[in-house]
Amino acid sequence: MNFDEIVLIIVALLSVFELGRVLIGPTIYDRMLGFAVFSSKVIVTAVIIGTINERTFFLDIALIYGVLGFISTIMLSRFVERRGDI
Repeated sequence: MNFDEIVLIIVALLSVFELGRVLIGPTIYDRMLGFAVFSSKVIVTAVIIGTINERTFFLDIALIYGVLGFISTIMLSRFVERRGDI
C-alpha cells in the first residue's frame, strides 16, 4: 500500500461519519453542513483515485461535483430561509 491508498481508506472511513450526520442530524443546518463536508470528501476521493490511476477525467468529475454540491447547498439554504425549518 502506498500513501495515496492509505489516505483514500482514511477519507472513506471518515465519510461514513459524515453520512451519519446527514441522516441523523438533529437540525436541518447540521444536515446541510454534513452534506457539504461529505461532498468535499467525495471530491477528495475522486482526486485521489485520479492520481492513483493517472486519469485526468476524474479531476473533471471532481470539479463538476464540487460545482453541483455548491449550487445545491445554496438552493437548499434559500429554501430553508424562505420556508423555515423542513
